[in-house]
Amino acid sequence: MTNPAVDYDTVIVGGGPSGATAANDLARRGHSVLLLERGFRIKPCGGAIPPCLLAEFDIPEHLLKARIRSARMISPRGDSVDMPIDGTYVGMVDRDEFDPWLRDRAEDSGATVVPGVFKTLCYEGDLVSLTYQTKDDNPRNVTVTARSVIGADGARSAVARATIPDAEKTPWVLAYHEIIEVPEDQNWDAYDPDRCDVWYQGRLSPDFYAWVFPHGRNASIGVGSAHKDFSAKASVAALRADVGLTDATTKRKEGAPIPMKPMKRWDDGRAVLVSGDAAGVVAPASGEGIYYAMLCGRLAAEAMDAFLETGDAAVLMQARKRFMKLHGKVFWVLGLLQRFWYGTDKRREKFVAMCRDPDVQTLTWQAYTTKKLVRRRPFAHIRVFFKDLAQLLGLARA
Repeated sequence: MTNPAVDYDTVIVGGGPSGATAANDLARRGHSVLLLERGFRIKPCGGAIPPCLLAEFDIPEHLLKARIRSARMISPRGDSVDMPIDGTYVGMVDRDEFDPWLRDRAEDSGATVVPGVFKTLCYEGDLVSLTYQTKDDNPRNVTVTARSVIGADGARSAVARATIPDAEKTPWVLAYHEIIEVPEDQNWDAYDPDRCDVWYQGRLSPDFYAWVFPHGRNASIGVGSAHKDFSAKASVAALRADVGLTDATTKRKEGAPIPMKPMKRWDDGRAVLVSGDAAGVVAPASGEGIYYAMLCGRLAAEAMDAFLETGDAAVLMQARKRFMKLHGKVFWVLGLLQRFWYGTDKRREKFVAMCRDPDVQTLTWQAYTTKKLVRRRPFAHIRVFFKDLAQLLGLARA
């Protein structure tokens, strides 16, 4: 289906999980694909993935650095609530290994992977002319033509801002983490290699949370916040001191914006579609992004495949429609949760107290690990609703 006068069927800007997934899927469908990666930079990410991701996206288990069997929530007063994960686990990957593997797979499927920085795009009739700057000893601008473009270039996407109205209005938080090497003599009560720790304390984040996520012999220690005067580095330093990891060897430091709300529109009505963080598909409250980014990349590839086959730009809207039908309700609920429960330490205290409830724990882990709303336990949902209402009205003790 490739026109000989066109360089590529699709140029994908951004080689993270979403862009690499879209590139792999489109290349396997026989389309010519150019995958531009800004410089193989890793963004801050706890690295958590649900086990269903392995099967859905054919990911080998050797990429898992750890299988988390429980989570610990720490309240502003320092009270901790353990949430065991019965019968399953949360997988942990290191983006420094995971992302390159996804790009290599896309290349093996036929995509052309090139280090490059997106500069501009414009339409020349029905085609897109896209210019990028090479990443080598003698940087130069290269212009290619394509039948379509997928912008998977992260929050504050340059592709989205260049083509989609109001793209710059997508809310985001600044995420920052440090990857450290866990010493063998670490205090294992404060740090457990099989447990994720989530800190809900205003001193560490005024509107989000801080985390310690194990990656085998390494760990991600990070924090997020939308407050512009917030010092993420100081917060991470304080958290490292809390868990006795101040002197641990630091391997990487990474910071980047993380979107907190799906964009209202993902396409420009012609030949451009955005995906992953560029589309805003990071779950509010939890900050989970890898699974949603890869699903978004797959849906974007399917919509783009239909566009390339038919030339009908209206099919590009199907990517967002299908994603929101699957997960829009969850994102809405999580957004409400974040806006209310993360607002003050008093509310955070109540939120952590709610995590002690067995119904809350069971429904949380079932929904997270399967990415499906649990409908088989209606009475558990009813119990959680009334307990949540009691917390909201102050009838339950934290």
